[in-house]
Amino acid sequence: MTYTFQPMTQSEAEYIASQWHYEGEYAFYDISADEEDLEEFLDPKQREDKSFSVYKNGSVIGFFSFNQAEPNVVDIGLGLHPDLTGKGEGQLFLEQGIEYVKASFSPQKLTLSVATFNERAIKVYERVGFKKVQTFMQDTNGSTFEFVKMEREVGE
Repeated sequence: MTYTFQPMTQSEAEYIASQWHYEGEYAFYDISADEEDLEEFLDPKQREDKSFSVYKNGSVIGFFSFNQAEPNVVDIGLGLHPDLTGKGEGQLFLEQGIEYVKASFSPQKLTLSVATFNERAIKVYERVGFKKVQTFMQDTNGSTFEFVKMEREVGE
């Protein structure tokens, strides 16, 4: 495995929340952009057993959260270091996360949600087998935004 997954520490959560800032419209994904998201991300009890820092060559390059949405279904949340987005790292990062969740949780299906404007991420998700299943509106970052829910069978 190219990446190493470790349970996220408080210092890693604080580093990601305070130091990772995305450019342009992708600033939407800054952890600090939404007060509720920030509070949840920084709360060790809410991260417990669900959030993992991802290391490559000794540096934190991303994170995953895995939530048991329903029996045999795991919902994935993820973030890649802002310096690595748009540079072809996303697909391998996601594939390694999928392998990790399969080995750790043994789900039958994976789900994730992404803002519909984020076509770059949607293309990566589709390349690894996720399919769009529904769009929905969600309150976040002080407004309401359209998201798409995607899913993938684990055996794919």
